[in-house]
Amino acid sequence: MSGFGEAGTAKYVALTTFRKDGTPVSTPLWAALDGDRLVMWTRTESWKVKRIRRNPEVIVQACDARGKVLTGEPVSGRAEILDAAGTERARGLIIAKYGVAGRITVLGSTLRRGKGGTIGLSISLASPA
Repeated sequence: MSGFGEAGTAKYVALTTFRKDGTPVSTPLWAALDGDRLVMWTRTESWKVKRIRRNPEVIVQACDARGKVLTGEPVSGRAEILDAAGTERARGLIIAKYGVAGRITVLGSTLRRGKGGTIGLSISLASPA
């Protein structure tokens, strides 16, 4: 089992990023394990990406599709915004985990936004204090 606990295998994962004033903002996303990291995929211009550019500290936790019912323990991590090759790898891992639904969602997003319209995120476990 990964250090991500339930978040490493859950269908939906709440990604919590932080506003400038420290207010947490959670968003449910699909996620897949990539070795010792958790990868996600989102819109390039989303607020969560902007918040991560400013502060890469995040929390991940298994959740329901709406991000309301959290399960398992919250896990602190550090987000990295992936380059084009990393984003393509994240898309492939999402497709592999979510099957037909993943393939349709990635294809639909690519048709709507183009390849640059979405970006991969890689979450590594936070170093113990």
